[in-house]
Amino acid sequence: MHPLLHNDGVTMKPLRLVVAINPTASFGKSSSVGPAVVQTLRAMGHDVTSLQEPDFEQLMESGRKAVSTRPDAFIVVGGDGMVSLAANLLAGTKVPLGIVPSGTGNDMARGLGIPHENTEAAIRMLTDLLQGPPRTIDAGRVEYVDDETGRASTRWFAGCLSAGFDAVVNERANRMRRPTGPSRYTIAIGLELLRLKPIPYRLVLDGQPLETSAMLVSVGNNVSLGGGMKVTPDAKVDDGALDVLVVQPLSRIQFLRIFPRVFKGTHLSDPRVAVHRVRTIRIESMVAVVYADGERIGPAPVDITVVPGALRIFAPA
Repeated sequence: MHPLLHNDGVTMKPLRLVVAINPTASFGKSSSVGPAVVQTLRAMGHDVTSLQEPDFEQLMESGRKAVSTRPDAFIVVGGDGMVSLAANLLAGTKVPLGIVPSGTGNDMARGLGIPHENTEAAIRMLTDLLQGPPRTIDAGRVEYVDDETGRASTRWFAGCLSAGFDAVVNERANRMRRPTGPSRYTIAIGLELLRLKPIPYRLVLDGQPLETSAMLVSVGNNVSLGGGMKVTPDAKVDDGALDVLVVQPLSRIQFLRIFPRVFKGTHLSDPRVAVHRVRTIRIESMVAVVYADGERIGPAPVDITVVPGALRIFAPA
């Protein structure tokens, strides 16, 4: 390939890129984003392979084959579910990730400073960042027993893991067909508040056991989940640690008072809220279900470890 000229006159290196498009984005307002990304990158002279499959399982398989060819970047078009797919394909490899957010929550993009409400701006940022080195961030590795196969399994997450009320809300929201967008989470919160009760846990934080009941247990590598709920507002994606949020049992009225503060990230000042910064955590519970980056892992127990520098990603430093 020959060098290309960027629109500001800078000489660019043509790259071999893979673009994976969310299978659920075939219809609606996001349907044009994937093709626009592919068209833009090809117009710039890059060698682009577009991955479009009818479901996530087939997209994962196509993505695995594409990553094995060691492209210059693996770009996902979609929300946090697509980031989850990419994290599980790319963690521990040298293939960097690019994100063009067009999903419901877009929490990973929010935390990384990628425009999450303006796809044109996100595409422009990506094309600029592709000409420089990617940054390196941490990822969480989850070890668990698959509740369908009974086999020991491993999953990765880049953003947040949920194992309390937030996971219950995720479970409800993922079953809802309407509405689309962040309001789906808000409605799911209201519905689950009617059944609100604390969950008993045994947590092991860097080897130290903690028996507790809690309303909310979240493990953050990133800041937010659910479309902007800043559950772990002080988390950093590159500090080699995970922030574990534990909210003590609250009455429904108390919970209703504190929960809106989660959207602003001001809930940490409440004495019933604790954050533990750790490298490893085990979550045990008879009833808790676990989600990571909005995708269902399954019932507890799970063992979580932060892996520093596991992912390379095109995002602002």
